Amino acid sequence: MWSGPRNLSTAMMRSFSGRSDTYVSDEPFYGAYLKETGDPQPMAAEVIADMNCDWRSVAEAMRAPVPDGSPIWYQKHMPHHMEGPIDILDFPAMRHAFLIRDPIRVAASYANKRSAINSDHLGITRQWEYFQKISELQGKVPPVVDSADILTDPENVLKKLCKALDIPWDSGMLSWNLGPHPQDGIWGSHWYDKVNASTGFGDPPGPLPELSSEYQAVADACREDYEALREHALTP
Repeated sequence: MWSGPRNLSTAMMRSFSGRSDTYVSDEPFYGAYLKETGDPQPMAAEVIADMNCDWRSVAEAMRAPVPDGSPIWYQKHMPHHMEGPIDILDFPAMRHAFLIRDPIRVAASYANKRSAINSDHLGITRQWEYFQKISELQGKVPPVVDSADILTDPENVLKKLCKALDIPWDSGMLSWNLGPHPQDGIWGSHWYDKVNASTGFGDPPGPLPELSSEYQAVADACREDYEALREHALTP
């Protein structure tokens, strides 16, 4: 699953972890990204110390058998993390999907965390790039889901996603255990407070928030690519 940050991505990982047949991994390239770029993200030093930061060996691990032998391996990836020699084409045999969110809502979520951002941090441009690359490579359009649609009708949208991925529906995807989960990255203590307080998907989104001119400019820069992806979204 290629998701931008603040996209309901951890809730979606929780959803897949609720399945009886699925192992999940949380942003395995994050450490390599931080080491490569020096991006001053919260807990950067701790993340680098905790993770495998070698691009190629992480990719090899992601292509290896599922660590616990489960039939399905859900990998949560951030496209803006892929600043090294590895990209989506290094995973030609996998089933790919894309989780998107209106860039205004993403920028507002960052603003709530008081994080300085640029348009690359939202990951939407690279999502669109990867969507086109994998469509051409595999000869088919991968599924796209919008976080707003999931929150509006989680069961129906997730059922459509499962069908598109050719995996069975599992009602365990609609709920999860309260609190941190064992597969969470160590950065969860900074970023996952909201999802850790949940046991399922939240309410449908309200009106779009208003942004400062700085954050609005970031959202505007991503609008065209978001709308291109949105055309392919599985809707309720």
